[in-house]
Amino acid sequence: MRTRSILLGSAAFGMLMTLSWGASADAATKKHHAKPAAQSETQKEIEDLEAKVQFLTDRLDEQAAVSRDAQAKLAAAQASAAQANATASTAAATASADAAKILTIPTQVQTAVAKAAPKTDKIYYKGVTVTLGGFLAAESVYRTRDETADIASAFQKVPFPNDPAGRNGETHLTARQSRVTALVQGDPTAATHAAFYGELDFLGAAQTANSNESNSYNPRIRVMYGELNTDDGWHLLVGQNWSLVTLNTKGITPRNELTPPQIDAQYVPGFAWARQPQVRIAHDFMDKQLWVAASLENPQTTLGNTKVGTGVTATLNQAPGSGYYSGTNYSLNQFPDVVGKVAFEPKIKDHTLHLEAFVIGRNLYDRVTIGTNSLGLIPGSSSPSVWTAGYGGSAVFNLVPNLLDVQASAMAGNGIGRYGSSQLPDATTRPDGTLAAIPETMFLAGATLHPIKQLDVYLFGGQEAETNKTFTVGTTVYGTGASAVANLAGCLTEGGSCSPYTKSVNQITAGFWDRFYQGPYGRLQFGLQYSYTQRAAFADANGLGPKATENMLFTSFRYYPF
Repeated sequence: MRTRSILLGSAAFGMLMTLSWGASADAATKKHHAKPAAQSETQKEIEDLEAKVQFLTDRLDEQAAVSRDAQAKLAAAQASAAQANATASTAAATASADAAKILTIPTQVQTAVAKAAPKTDKIYYKGVTVTLGGFLAAESVYRTRDETADIASAFQKVPFPNDPAGRNGETHLTARQSRVTALVQGDPTAATHAAFYGELDFLGAAQTANSNESNSYNPRIRVMYGELNTDDGWHLLVGQNWSLVTLNTKGITPRNELTPPQIDAQYVPGFAWARQPQVRIAHDFMDKQLWVAASLENPQTTLGNTKVGTGVTATLNQAPGSGYYSGTNYSLNQFPDVVGKVAFEPKIKDHTLHLEAFVIGRNLYDRVTIGTNSLGLIPGSSSPSVWTAGYGGSAVFNLVPNLLDVQASAMAGNGIGRYGSSQLPDATTRPDGTLAAIPETMFLAGATLHPIKQLDVYLFGGQEAETNKTFTVGTTVYGTGASAVANLAGCLTEGGSCSPYTKSVNQITAGFWDRFYQGPYGRLQFGLQYSYTQRAAFADANGLGPKATENMLFTSFRYYPF
């Protein structure tokens, strides 16, 4: 605008000067009587000047329009730059926020994965899963008669009144029933499933280690075995596990054995069981409602009276050469125990019912040397063996769903004592040195109440009883049972002589388990058990059959971290 004003002003000034000059010239012309031709030239110059002014005016308008356009573009550019700066600031802020969000993504992903992942306590390693288990136990036992026994009671050794120590009580605190377990599982093929399971505790002692029932050695292996299962119903187990005579809760599958829920590590008299090396094969039918199984299990024979006739020598057991505690003798065995079992689980609406039946075959074996004798036996040596058998059955019934479970089991036969909690003898000897299986029965019945989810209350009763197995030659009685001992009067007097043969062991036991904490740190539970036990002896020749009683109180505090 300023430039335009200057140009217009200059043009106007020039025009005025021209007009002024023209007027002066005109006046001079008139004064000097100028010629008409001079006026035409002046007029032409004026027209030329007007054309130039118009030209300049047009140029000024054009330049003004260009200037206005440039200023508009500049303003637009400045506005665009301001918008760009604002957008850049917003983008920077957004990027900063996004960066902050990105930093939180790993945590969010982990949280989302944790929510979506299946809940499991397993460890995954080289294609297999490892599940750890077990518990820490802090326990106590009080007995009114001293058995000098840890948390596992010696039912066959409940002291008679003649035992001075048996007139005193005993208290023990122990953590030795604490347990460690590990289960390793994998699938060699889509239809084949393998597992290894081991379970250890600390109740072993070299002086008591034997193969009679729990096959306990140091460190004490409760169970340790491998298994192979196929989708078409075959099940193979090799290693040390609960005997096939032990009651199950589900089919004939390991880790589903049903023991009484007591604290006493020897369980309850009347409970049939063993934990020993074995080879087992099973097959399920009818959508796993029917199971059939057979096993070959480690043999061992427990002995009662081993008196034989004069001139007869019976080798019944041997001190071990290696691998066993040298202070414990082991029976002679040539064949494993053979167990066959059938389990059936009919469907009864909301109730569960598990039924079992089994048979067991055993071989009793020794070495007999007969010399000069009064029994009329032909001298010589032989290795006589006797096959004996037992049978049994069990039932577990969910009488009131989620509230009351009941169970009952029984076993009977000859030479089956080692499969009972009381460990009554399997066999005795005849006068000629051959082994004779002792008849025995055992039964157990019990109920477990679940009044609330965290609490179990139980009541069990059981008995193991043997039948007289004696042989009389003249006035001499051989074997185990009534009249095998001449006089048991000393059993009733402190310090008296007393060598009875146990006829039966009876027990009633009750208790509860309170799982008072269950959470992310594991489980805590407290248990209390009371039991009353009676041990009865076979009567002597005078008909005296002494009895001994035991009252026991157990407590247990257990922590299950897994």
